[in-house]
Amino acid sequence: MNARAQQPVPSHQHTASYYAASSLPQPDHPVLTGESVADVCVVGGGFSGLNTAIELAERGLSVILLEAHKIGWGASGRNGGQLIRGVGHGLDQFTNVIGADGVRQMKLMGLEAVEIVRQRVAHFQIPCDLTWGYCDLANKPRDLEGFAEEAEALRSLGYRHATRLLQAHEMRTVVGSDRYVGGLIDMGSGHLHPLNLALGEAAAAQQLGVKLFEQSAVTRIDYGPEVRVHTAQGSVRAKTLVLGCNAYLNELNPELSAKVLPAGSYIIATEPLSEELAHALLPQNMAVCDQRVALDYYRLSADRRLLFGGACHYSGRDPQDIGAYMRPKMLDVFPQLVDVKIDYQWGGMIGIGANRLPQIGRLKDQPNVYYAQAYSGHGVNVTHLAGKLLAEAISGQQSGGFDLFAKVPHVTFPGGKHLRSPLLALGMLWHRLKELA
Repeated sequence: MNARAQQPVPSHQHTASYYAASSLPQPDHPVLTGESVADVCVVGGGFSGLNTAIELAERGLSVILLEAHKIGWGASGRNGGQLIRGVGHGLDQFTNVIGADGVRQMKLMGLEAVEIVRQRVAHFQIPCDLTWGYCDLANKPRDLEGFAEEAEALRSLGYRHATRLLQAHEMRTVVGSDRYVGGLIDMGSGHLHPLNLALGEAAAAQQLGVKLFEQSAVTRIDYGPEVRVHTAQGSVRAKTLVLGCNAYLNELNPELSAKVLPAGSYIIATEPLSEELAHALLPQNMAVCDQRVALDYYRLSADRRLLFGGACHYSGRDPQDIGAYMRPKMLDVFPQLVDVKIDYQWGGMIGIGANRLPQIGRLKDQPNVYYAQAYSGHGVNVTHLAGKLLAEAISGQQSGGFDLFAKVPHVTFPGGKHLRSPLLALGMLWHRLKELA
């Protein structure tokens, strides 16, 4: 096995990923001590929290952001780096709740979400290797039928970026593998270095006056007309609270944590590849993703490593050796990489809701407490949309988008925190067996 051994990573450091090893400087932000006051306290230093803070600061509100570990420590700094259009799967299922026009608006917001990232990177000049080009990969003919419907839906929404359906004989122009029967190219989606994006956004938030605190895990929240958020060494008083912890919310707010399932996702990064080999694998340097329940997603880094991820785990237990677990999956797609070394292996938790729609809203019994979570694999773009929608609602702007998301009910996963993962693991096994039929 050529992967580096996994070592426990102290909470004051980033997980030992390719992103952490190749990131921009990672400044240390202070630990919260004493009592502080702000208009808004944001809990969570990932994309949700950072973008909510940026949007609020741009609207003139004072913001304090609390991160339990390092900025970008969770999924925002570990994910596959795929920036893909859309807010979720099967939005038409919500027609009876938000109407056909509401569903259309959500679909449009799924396109807007990518544009928010595009504009943020450009405005703040964030060096995060943003590269355009993405392809959905069809594993079965019925996947390709769905792509044709998706392409038509994008046209009906006025999508301005190029899309193209590929048949089986054309797939080698995108990916050097014979596993796929077709694809859908989307030049309005792409890939980037997620930790560098988070670090760049943290710097932008600071420029706007946001106060960032690390190693400042929230231990207790006193709710009321004014919230008081406690950490081990300090507290924040604020008119409004935003919870943006997603899969790492734990039991900080049991009502919200019961509606999102933390699911493990894992990535390996090869050694740098030759230009010839990298081009043979992904000739157009696109990010790609297949359509299986236990999906594969992969792309090239700026220094020509293959970053190969997937294997969504609902058991609550990480593989003992991520490299040994993921390498065979990579070789199933690219057997020509059999002699290539794995330089990095890492994993983390993504947040998944029962209906796969991101959860953006406010607590019914605490109307000054807002939240965003359960992005179900669309986190890079939808977190940025969530920040905009939350800031609009908090600042009193008319936000039809926030209201649409807030209208959709979200079920509580059964079984409590101990049975939640095993029950969903059984459910996902059923879906995988159905997929094989």
